[in-house]
Amino acid sequence: MRLDPPQTAAELARMIGATARGNTERLVTGLNEINRVGAGDLVYVDHPKYYAKALNSAATTILIDKEVEVPEGKAIIVSSDPCGDYNKLVRHFSPRLGWDGPGPAIGPGTEVHPSAVIGPEVRIGKDCRIMPGVVIYGPAEIGDRVIIHANTVLGADPFYFKKRPTGYDKMVPCGSIVIEDDVEIGALCAIDRGVSADTRIGKGTKLDNHVQVGHDTLIGQHCLICAHVAIAGAVVIEDSATLWGQVGIPSKVRVGKGAIILGQSGLISSVEGGKSYLGSPAMESKQKLREIALTSRLPDLFKKLKD
Repeated sequence: MRLDPPQTAAELARMIGATARGNTERLVTGLNEINRVGAGDLVYVDHPKYYAKALNSAATTILIDKEVEVPEGKAIIVSSDPCGDYNKLVRHFSPRLGWDGPGPAIGPGTEVHPSAVIGPEVRIGKDCRIMPGVVIYGPAEIGDRVIIHANTVLGADPFYFKKRPTGYDKMVPCGSIVIEDDVEIGALCAIDRGVSADTRIGKGTKLDNHVQVGHDTLIGQHCLICAHVAIAGAVVIEDSATLWGQVGIPSKVRVGKGAIILGQSGLISSVEGGKSYLGSPAMESKQKLREIALTSRLPDLFKKLKD
């Protein structure tokens, strides 16, 4: 999320009652969680496992729960509850809009069924078709010639929580969703908005029915994603990838350009482009098929050993 106008680290620290260290007058131009952080951003961290990643990231201000050495040129804001204070900043700079907020902008030639619900700050391009029962939360940007089939939901909140002794605290989202030109999305799909940036479906990509796409996931151009595929948050799927039915993709994984993930496969790590994968955990399909063929011979081999 961009801050307009930018704020200094010292100003943000005062807003949440925390302490700033280092280059406290450096401007913070945005708020972002770690998977999409960039130069000028503030990011929060509250677990020693991720201190180094946050401090060495592109972020120039780190909201942290411990006094640490400040990286050169950066600032830290020391807080007893970085997640809670990050949420306070999000609520301040991106207050939640009601359904009666700034209305949608709909391009020429676009058909929106009367039963569809279009939220505030939604822009829909030209010659689109929005079918019955579709719900689009704002903010969202839909390109030209997009087809969204019945009862699909775009822009629901991320499944992103902080575990505490009293339960789970919701990560307040301030991200969006972007659907590029010529995308078709099947019935009963769910595509979540980004936590602090965008969830994006690239130009010409086609989704079958019952597909889940998690927060901050980036899907490239001209991909094919079949029914019952579940994609977690912060995944990158490069151009022209194909995911067959019931594939599962865990968070922060990258699927290379032109990769093919065969049906019911489950990835556990990133995979290269231009290859085919099968199984759970998935491996290159040729190797997996050899394993299956050899496994089928085990009963005969066992019988020979007994004899």
